[in-house]
Amino acid sequence: MQTIEEWVSVLSSIVWGPYMLALLVGTGLYLTILLKGMQFRALPHALSLILDQDKNEEGDISHFAALMTALAATVGIGNIVGVATAITFGGPGAVFWMWVTGLVGMATKYSEAVLAVHYREKGPQGMRGGPMYYLSKGAGLPWLGTLFAIFTACAAFGIGNMTQSNATANILAVTFEIPTSVTGIVLTLLTGLVVLGGIQSIGKFTSFIVPFMITAYVACSLWVLAQHINEIPQAFGLIFYHAFNPSAASAGFIGASIAAAMRYGIARGVFSNESGLGSAPIAAAAARTNDPVKQALVSMTQTFIDTLVVCTMTALVILTATSWTQGVGAGELTSASMAETLGDTGQVVVAIAIAFFAFSTLIGWSYYGEKAVEFLFGAQAILFYRILFIIAVMIGAVTSLAFVWNFSDLMNGLMAIPNLIGLLLLSKIIKQETDRYFSSSSK
Repeated sequence: MQTIEEWVSVLSSIVWGPYMLALLVGTGLYLTILLKGMQFRALPHALSLILDQDKNEEGDISHFAALMTALAATVGIGNIVGVATAITFGGPGAVFWMWVTGLVGMATKYSEAVLAVHYREKGPQGMRGGPMYYLSKGAGLPWLGTLFAIFTACAAFGIGNMTQSNATANILAVTFEIPTSVTGIVLTLLTGLVVLGGIQSIGKFTSFIVPFMITAYVACSLWVLAQHINEIPQAFGLIFYHAFNPSAASAGFIGASIAAAMRYGIARGVFSNESGLGSAPIAAAAARTNDPVKQALVSMTQTFIDTLVVCTMTALVILTATSWTQGVGAGELTSASMAETLGDTGQVVVAIAIAFFAFSTLIGWSYYGEKAVEFLFGAQAILFYRILFIIAVMIGAVTSLAFVWNFSDLMNGLMAIPNLIGLLLLSKIIKQETDRYFSSSSK
């Protein structure tokens, strides 16, 4: 077993190495140029579409519910611990490179959603779409679509399920001394209540919980930043300066090179917003709409909210505090930074945020896995999948998951390869749909 774990760890480091990160950012940059910076000029219009209902159009859930389902899956531990990890190992400059992944990732996320809606189809369990469908129907590579679905189904049980329930159980055990078994039982019951109802149930749940948890976390962060308002300009200065200059060692901070800032900033940014991995377009395909571009614009705001808003809040809280220069570990850094202003309340805020973010990620990924399983085995396999997914929540909450983390990272990374191939092969369709939409209106 140890040999298998070592091989998985090595493969994961290769998949998430510099070539993959360069491919992810490079694809986003290519799409940004191809679409003439569409994510910048169309962002106000995209934000205005979020609450559009399109009640008479084909689809299972509203634009808003589709966005919230995708946000549920992406706004997670990466927004708290991931940002802290980037700063700990890459220095303040890593935040700049996280922003870069967010800005070019908006074009990637938009493109994924255009193709997802364009090539979706209606099945017995509602709309189905995503990379497996646009790889099969659009690119004419069904075997690549099958590979993507296999990687997604595996990742759903790992990074989308057991690792999330494990993180929730552990943080509640450490902060509130709640036994992991109790947390596991509660999470299992809650997951069953939401997941067994399908996308309509998931959409209703995420439409309620995601805006609440993001607003609450951002509000707490803004309150902390208000107490350190004079340090905010300096924090931005550190971010921009150290993006292009090495971070010198100081006190408990070991320092970081420019290469480290880029590596950890890009890696943690991609991990947080998932642009290019192909997960979010699965939710986009369920939206009620008659136009692929309309939902794609809404989907694009997901990356903006995740990276440019939520991750930035975490980064500024850390950089306006002193804990990051005192050798505090990445896992405790955000909590310690909050605690400098809020005391023990800061630790409670971060613990609750991690619990909510992790559980919402679990719910969002349940739908991704479901659609991957439906593609592989048909609609008759969905109920069986849902039951297994619910059982896995309990297993994750009470089990040590070192191997599962590495295996999940590997599957998550492997999803990107076929998806990026599909985006590049079908970029002409993305361009045509975009030109049609914007030329037919004054948007």
